[in-house]
Amino acid sequence: MAEEKTKQELEAAQDGVKKTQVSEKVEAATPLEEAESTETKKEDEPKGEAPKKEEKAQDPQEFLDTFDWERYSEGIEKVDEEQLKSFEKLVAENFVDTIDTDVISGTVIKITDRDAIIDINAKSEGVISLNEFRYNPNLKEGDKVEVLVDVREDATGQLILSHRKARLIKAWERVNNAHDTGEIVNGYVKCRTKGGMIVDVFGIEAFLPGSQIDVKPIRDYDAYVDKTMEFKVVKINHEFKNVVVSHKALIEADIEEQKKEIISRLEKGQVLEGVVKNITSYGVFVDLGGVDGLVHITDLSWSRINHPNEVVELDQTLNVVILDFDEDKSRIQLGLKQLEPHPWEALSDKIKPGDKVKGKVVVIADYGAFVEVEEGVEGLVHVSEMSWSTHLRSAGDFVKVGDIIDAQVLTVDREDRKMSLGMKQLTQDPWTDITTKYPVGSHHNGIVRNFTNFGVFVELEEGVDGLIYISDLSWTKKIKHPSEFCAVGDKLDVVVLELDVNGRKLSLGHKQTVDNPWDKYEAEFGLGTKHNVEITEMVDKGAVVKFNDDITVFIPARHLEKEDGSKLGKGEKAEIEIIEFNKEFKRVVGSHMVIHKEEEAKIVKQAAKQQQAAEKPTLGDANTKLQQLKERMEGKPVKEEPAKKSKKAAKEEE
Repeated sequence: MAEEKTKQELEAAQDGVKKTQVSEKVEAATPLEEAESTETKKEDEPKGEAPKKEEKAQDPQEFLDTFDWERYSEGIEKVDEEQLKSFEKLVAENFVDTIDTDVISGTVIKITDRDAIIDINAKSEGVISLNEFRYNPNLKEGDKVEVLVDVREDATGQLILSHRKARLIKAWERVNNAHDTGEIVNGYVKCRTKGGMIVDVFGIEAFLPGSQIDVKPIRDYDAYVDKTMEFKVVKINHEFKNVVVSHKALIEADIEEQKKEIISRLEKGQVLEGVVKNITSYGVFVDLGGVDGLVHITDLSWSRINHPNEVVELDQTLNVVILDFDEDKSRIQLGLKQLEPHPWEALSDKIKPGDKVKGKVVVIADYGAFVEVEEGVEGLVHVSEMSWSTHLRSAGDFVKVGDIIDAQVLTVDREDRKMSLGMKQLTQDPWTDITTKYPVGSHHNGIVRNFTNFGVFVELEEGVDGLIYISDLSWTKKIKHPSEFCAVGDKLDVVVLELDVNGRKLSLGHKQTVDNPWDKYEAEFGLGTKHNVEITEMVDKGAVVKFNDDITVFIPARHLEKEDGSKLGKGEKAEIEIIEFNKEFKRVVGSHMVIHKEEEAKIVKQAAKQQQAAEKPTLGDANTKLQQLKERMEGKPVKEEPAKKSKKAAKEEE
């Protein structure tokens, strides 16, 4: 077993030194002695080549070349155990057995114009270009450096080392160790990049995301360039050789300790100093020294504001009061305006109902506008107090945010901190002299403001509205809804029909501004008038005949009957008679049947008259009856004559 081990060691040594004669001394020379020996080399040596050591009498290579390994392996030739032990000692003292990824320590024994000669305790010194030491311009002989065997033997048999690769391997070892242990490392911020910064850590370029630079938003990334800072390695991607570091993680760790201490001392009503960390549309986040609190926009100022940046700015230092916090104190509600007395408490006693004030419109709602009469003191102008008009509109029709308006104080409630204002009170009530301006029967022009199912509201002037009932819109048109007749914003001529001063109501009419055409139609299409027409349309219960745009005659189904018993149809021409004319309800009814029925009636009537004429008593009969009446009155007996028989009866008796 000992022999096999020895043979393996010898074969390993043979691989490393077979092509080059070993020139080291049996006993290793010190770096100082090697440096001195290099001064005696010839000047024509290749530049940068390490000087060869003096040959020793007992050379390991000579042993390897002269020893018959085949005979030894076949057991024919024996080896001197003492000689093998001596060779093993020489190899251990003179050669360094490394693989390409092993980092070893070497000593600078000489520095030339371009290279550094490094002794790594191998069969020859190694060479490293000075370019790899640009980061260390003070490199000198005797310095210890970390190196990696880059090329065991180049074309000239020279050992080539790399300091840069050795540093890179060591850097990754340190980075991995820092990631595993959580060690804090120093890094140099080289430059900006998309989304963050590039940081040099142990010679490795690491990525610092913008969100990991600080706990507060960063506005100027360039301020961190060329700075050396502490970082924590938070992520390593070995496949792509990516390293992510964080400076925020270190700050958060410190802040967490401060936060616990601060939170333990929090009390409602406590006043603290803080720095504005962030501004949003709904409030301001304030850093209280490791713990954040929110000042809602409504707690920034007693006055109404549209955005918090009207009151504070970033990085501003200010005092705030603690209003509330949750059980674990993770959410802290702060206030700024609470540090000042409420403006209502300082409101002048001179402001009372009836006073005229000037203010700025700060908020508009459908029901009214809020006006700031003093800083933090607001009054409401209800939309009904903006105009004398009884027809209510949106407050936005009268004022807009930012307007400076005059108003009158209507009520003041200091306890509930409420104030109501009025704008219309600063102008005269138009109903004061309404009977003079709008007497009954007077004609005016107004603007349509609104519809109802039963009529139209027309504005004669600001504050004076009147109602036109749907029946007073047109003499002739049948209107189901006012929108069929006019539109909002239209101008209409009107007549004042009724005036109620106490109720502040006007009744108007539009159709009364022109003559009623039905007065003319009554004579032309009145009851009993006859017209030759053409059936325009057939409907469920009869037919329709259109005379003009205003007059439409309805003929009931039974009145469509012709003389032969059939009925009139669409497009047929016939004579009709108006049997109903209602001017109030604009209803006209006609009949064709009555035309031929009247003819029949005339014939019957004429026959009846003829019969009556035949049976008419004579003058003698009348005198006889008169004489009999007188005799009865005088009490004389009256001789009754037999009644005369009609001609028909006499004829029948015969």
